[in-house]
Amino acid sequence: MTHALSSRLFQLSSDRQSDLVAQACQLIDAHLEAEAGLLAADAAPGAEPDAPLPSVTLNALGAALHVSPFSLQKAFKRALGISPREYANAKKMERLRASLKQGADVAEASYAAGYGSIRALYEQAAATLGMSPGTYKKGGAGVEIAFAIAPCHLDLVLLAATAQGVCFLAFGPDREGLVDALKAEFPRAAALQEDAELLQDSLEDVLRYLAGDLPDPDLPLDIQATAFQRRVWRELWAIPPGETRSYSQIAETLGMGAGQRAVARACASNNVSLIIPCHRVVRGDGGLGGYRWGISRKKLLLALENKNWKLESFALTADDASA
Repeated sequence: MTHALSSRLFQLSSDRQSDLVAQACQLIDAHLEAEAGLLAADAAPGAEPDAPLPSVTLNALGAALHVSPFSLQKAFKRALGISPREYANAKKMERLRASLKQGADVAEASYAAGYGSIRALYEQAAATLGMSPGTYKKGGAGVEIAFAIAPCHLDLVLLAATAQGVCFLAFGPDREGLVDALKAEFPRAAALQEDAELLQDSLEDVLRYLAGDLPDPDLPLDIQATAFQRRVWRELWAIPPGETRSYSQIAETLGMGAGQRAVARACASNNVSLIIPCHRVVRGDGGLGGYRWGISRKKLLLALENKNWKLESFALTADDASA
């Protein structure tokens, strides 16, 4: 592939690039619809999918849109923050969730979403749902969650995790309030058990970050998210420590010029603050904006990352203490 070919797409206007990405999404959606129809239990024997693509691959998409696969991949990531394959996987997961919530069993839901087998579904679910589809259908019932609590410069911090990764992180002034918040988040968990030894290494990473000794706590996660939330959270991960972005800047990066409120909602739905650094998003006018665990905590986190904070001058407000 020549440089001229790979750069041709980026000689087009941003509007034209957006049109190509939109067309690619339409092609993927149409292919998934046809694929799901073919896999449905009532599909006619020998039926062929009426799809515009032979498969959801960069080569097939590029050929259909008359652009190089490499250029389309770059344009897609620039516009949406994910690859075409990740977009297709996210759409299939959305269909799966919808079917499960409507009462379908796992087998029915998997075929309705376009998975060719139960095995294929579970292989992808491990990386995207965070829980098995059956567990997700039951609202997380049966999941065992361990948690640990430790003092830090922001009062107390609670870290909770399943066997797959961290599922909750919270700040508060008292242990009882933190445990109640965890119970409210996972009311149908099979067990909520304090286990400081099990979570020692993960909690130490969080405390090292809060002490200014670690740029970011890089921990495995077990969280639920829509495709859009994941796109926003990817942008949060891309913000270097010590820097901020406005809600409108992130919306523009995602191709949503007036989507700052949607971005703010995605930030507010983040159950693992710090690990997904929603504190690095501020208002366009320079104001701090909101933060689930209090504005003073957000201010301290940003000051900490800028190496511009003094512990003796920091004091939580009454609002923060009750957050």
